[in-house]
Amino acid sequence: MTGPSISVVICVHTQERWADILAAVASVREQSHPAHEILLVVDHEERLLGRLTAEYAAVPGVRVLANGGPRGLSAGRNTGIAASSGEVVAFLDDDAVAERDWLRHLAGGYADPAVMAVGGRTVPVWSSGRRPSWFPEELDWVVGCTYRGLPPGRVRVRNVLGGNASFRRTAFAAAGGFTTGIGRDGDRRPLGGEETELCIRLAQARPDAVLLIDDRAVIHHRVPPARERLGYVRTRAYAEGLSKALVARRVGARDGLATERRYTTRVLPAGVVRGLRDALLGRPGGAGRAAAIVTGVAAAAAGYALGALRARRGGPPPGAVGAVAPGPAPEPAETIERAAPARRAATHGDGEA
Repeated sequence: MTGPSISVVICVHTQERWADILAAVASVREQSHPAHEILLVVDHEERLLGRLTAEYAAVPGVRVLANGGPRGLSAGRNTGIAASSGEVVAFLDDDAVAERDWLRHLAGGYADPAVMAVGGRTVPVWSSGRRPSWFPEELDWVVGCTYRGLPPGRVRVRNVLGGNASFRRTAFAAAGGFTTGIGRDGDRRPLGGEETELCIRLAQARPDAVLLIDDRAVIHHRVPPARERLGYVRTRAYAEGLSKALVARRVGARDGLATERRYTTRVLPAGVVRGLRDALLGRPGGAGRAAAIVTGVAAAAAGYALGALRARRGGPPPGAVGAVAPGPAPEPAETIERAAPARRAATHGDGEA
């Protein structure tokens, strides 16, 4: 095998995605560039932890770990980073499957020693069988996928997208891990932006760092029925506005919003025009796509305004940069199971993380 060794981290949090989790792991095990290891990090769900431990007990190269930090995706990723040993750490969503050459194309980007991160292209798999006619490609980020407006090919970018991303291990030594308090946290509001904030911190710590997206590194991401609705677009866009305010507060508005300014002033207006043109030509969904973009922009603006207002009221930036230095070996699953009742009583007495 040529190229760097790659550890793949898959963060999981619910048994409702059992079939998706198995499919994600299977897709990584079938890579043309074999994964150095696969780490399944379970987010404070003891039954899922035990079930996955039993499922992969005899499978070489697959390790099941408990999230060693607070509830949420950022802490889960930091747990995986700390436990991994590959030269590169890649992240795959638990409801996505990777094409066979996914890791090969990610690995290819690291031939240049200046490259600190490589992401790929995420394609939506609609539960309804096809894209809703009203759902614009410009808003595919709402469902965790690559959106219209990103340049094609292998290109330099400000940040990679978290569900299909990889980082050189030295990137975490330079910038630290993912910041808790920004991204998703179990079943709470669908926030995001933790990978954007990390990438900006990395560029600030290492001005010579190169971050790439290679659209040949493809994964397919399942979109459940609940996310094929305008109401989810509004909710997710509002949460993204809140997240962007948090990111801008931590890393500065200039770096935190540079890409978003181009997106909102060029890509989205072009999408509205395209939708209205299609409506005039009698093509299905044109007016709906234009309306969805306007709705998303308004919701994101409202979320950002509220987040910025909270920031102006003072106080330190929320969250903390995760520590990713290797720690002690993870507890065996049976030990975690025995400790779970006491741990819940000590840390989750009110049902919140």
